[in-house]
Amino acid sequence: MSIDSSKLRLFIFNLNKHRAVKSLAELKKNERGIIKGFKDDSLSVKLIEMGCLPGTEVSVDLIAPFGDPIAIGVSGYCLSLRKDEAACIMIED
Repeated sequence: MSIDSSKLRLFIFNLNKHRAVKSLAELKKNERGIIKGFKDDSLSVKLIEMGCLPGTEVSVDLIAPFGDPIAIGVSGYCLSLRKDEAACIMIED
């Protein structure tokens, strides 16, 4: 059985259309997401060095009482980020 590549591309496009891309700062405690990219190029280098690679699953483990900073689980360890730094990380549910 052969699958037409144009139909497959359309199917994948339709699947991706329904997935929400938002920033890591928008997640609530115990929510997870997959890193899709970054908004800030200069900060992205530092985040990648700390293990925040595109395609990596992240989870929000702790949120400070006033909402800043947050602790995320990424690459097997806990990383603390300011809310504005977390807003630069684009994730997919």
